[in-house]
Amino acid sequence: MFLQLGHNKLDVYTIARQFVKECYFATNRFPPDEKYVLTQQIRRAALSVHLNIAEGSSRKSETERKRFYEMARGSLIEVDAALDVAADLNYCTPESLQPLGETLVKCFRYLSGLISATTN
Repeated sequence: MFLQLGHNKLDVYTIARQFVKECYFATNRFPPDEKYVLTQQIRRAALSVHLNIAEGSSRKSETERKRFYEMARGSLIEVDAALDVAADLNYCTPESLQPLGETLVKCFRYLSGLISATTN
């Protein structure tokens, strides 16, 4: 917000920020009894994507940067798996999550590209 560093210039950072927002909106429709379980898990993992991209981009070492991007991608996979459970429990439908799913896939592709471009 206040620091204008390299991560602000990354397309994946902007996409991840949108992803967090979409996850929050999607989980707002979950039942109240999921407030401290599935809702929080999805929100934490989504926020982890965004924060790991920011932190990773600030690392000088390519190895460290790649590790943070890998953690971000792992958190994306975690959200995807949690959304499978939410759909199984009829908290949402794949159709209602279509925009979120498109953002997730886009973020995954960008992160995979960053990981591939970062050598060890």
